[in-house]
Amino acid sequence: MSPDGVRSHQRFKKKYDLPMTLLADTDHTVAEAYGVWEQKSMFGKKYFGIARTTYVIAPDGTIARVFEKVEPEGHGEQVAKALAELQGLRH
Repeated sequence: MSPDGVRSHQRFKKKYDLPMTLLADTDHTVAEAYGVWEQKSMFGKKYFGIARTTYVIAPDGTIARVFEKVEPEGHGEQVAKALAELQGLRH
């Protein structure tokens, strides 16, 4: 999920052949609710944006794991491991 628009998400999904639905939070309502819409600074300019964060949500709707300050490199493997662990807890 990101504040990017639906068309941007569609292009990203197609480019990386992603099997899941990507959600557009264009008014950043969800980002604010999760506390990841924050003030940032680059080259002395302040602006608001997303703190790159991944939430693993369990089937019962609880947050099972949070990854903060996510770096894309290797993150897929971290999430896959967390999902496998979560599945192991359900059996």
